[in-house]
Amino acid sequence: MQQREQISVFDMFKIGIGPSSSHTLGPWRAAQQFVNLLKDREALDDVVQLQILLYGSLAKTGKGHGTDIAILLGLSGDDPVTFEVDKINTKIADITNSHKLDLGGLRYIDFSVANDLLYLFAESLPFHPNGVTFQAFLKDETAISGTYYSIGGGFVVKEGEQSTHRTEVDLPFPIDTAGDLLHWCRKTGLKISEVVMENELAWRSEHETRKSVLDIFRVMQECMYRGCHTAGYLPGGLNVARRASKLNKRLVKGIAYNDYNSWVDAMRQTGHGFQNILDWVSCFALAINEENASFGRVVTAPTNGAAGVIPAVLQYFISFCDGFSEEKIIQFLFVASEIGSIFKKGATISAAMGGCQAEIGVSSAMAAAALTECLGGSQRQVLMAAEIAMEHHLGMTCDPIGGLVQVPCIERNTMGAIKAITASQLALQSNPDKAKVSLDAVVKTMWQTAQDMNSKYKETADGGLAINIPISLPEC
Repeated sequence: MQQREQISVFDMFKIGIGPSSSHTLGPWRAAQQFVNLLKDREALDDVVQLQILLYGSLAKTGKGHGTDIAILLGLSGDDPVTFEVDKINTKIADITNSHKLDLGGLRYIDFSVANDLLYLFAESLPFHPNGVTFQAFLKDETAISGTYYSIGGGFVVKEGEQSTHRTEVDLPFPIDTAGDLLHWCRKTGLKISEVVMENELAWRSEHETRKSVLDIFRVMQECMYRGCHTAGYLPGGLNVARRASKLNKRLVKGIAYNDYNSWVDAMRQTGHGFQNILDWVSCFALAINEENASFGRVVTAPTNGAAGVIPAVLQYFISFCDGFSEEKIIQFLFVASEIGSIFKKGATISAAMGGCQAEIGVSSAMAAAALTECLGGSQRQVLMAAEIAMEHHLGMTCDPIGGLVQVPCIERNTMGAIKAITASQLALQSNPDKAKVSLDAVVKTMWQTAQDMNSKYKETADGGLAINIPISLPEC
């Protein structure tokens, strides 16, 4: 379990490129950090050769998750927040064919993708399964190296360091556990979202915080809209057909719209029947994760593999619960982020450490809590909703077919979203005084389960569906 730390909303929600926060965004950031290390040591101009060693889960499922692509782009000085996704294939082809890497975007060095980017399938580093070592060999025959761990959700820790480099501040409400959070809510009378805002003000102004949260929502919104209007097949070789666009077209029943806002109006006109809403929620989640699987721009929530759950539940709230206001959207994302940070501090959000319970389970708990506060639930009902959602994801394995974030990952986002809505409804209709399981107890249980889980079911593609489904068989 990682050392507990101060976690902001913008640590839990990061803008990046799919398909994986731990296998794509994290290694990308690690590569950027290594380039910065070379710059700090004034060694960038002296590098004559660069080798990258991928360990454990990064080696076993790195190809399917785009780890190689992310590292090459990170070493080239590109940033996942701003890099144009439609230029990925061209840039990687240029590096591969030219045998040249534009290190830090500042100077070219000889580089062979086949010989200098190595997959150590049989080796794993003890700190975390997602380890990568960068080795820069210099003109004077010395070398500079750095080992980094992608610990889930785009968080990166350098070997020998204790944190992910967030600046320590004096938080008015320090929180490690759900019990801590409830303590501050009871002491102040504040809602969970209000406690989060007070803590965020220790890092930046309210205006900046609100604007940045809405920027996060904008990326989620654009990703969902794009996914609902893009047909075809996903890359990677499984021949998985994209379903969100066809489902959206069928659900909207010919109602005209031309942008996101009019699309929401069209949704509402289709009715509030249970089956209709169920289909829409599935459509939202499918759209996000089909974009993620296609190297699209997404938001870790708290990971890429689980990126569809929170936006799907938020879109349900916006479209069918009259939650289309900036205040409600900010409130939703604040609560979700706090629940996610409690899981990260007390357990893990890395599938390589804890299986899919650490991704879909955590995202479902985050969404359930957020929806519950936004629908008027008490602080204890909010925590109860998060507990219910996670309780019914305990033990979920991560066994991606072909090492791709497609099967069963995409559909699992629909399941996580529906479970979140169900958990919220149960909590809103329940008395927390009679609850048998606390959120802290389920966080502890999840971590214990993660430790007991066989490594075959932790994002290695060594067990489960990954070995029982022929990769040539179209799933959808």
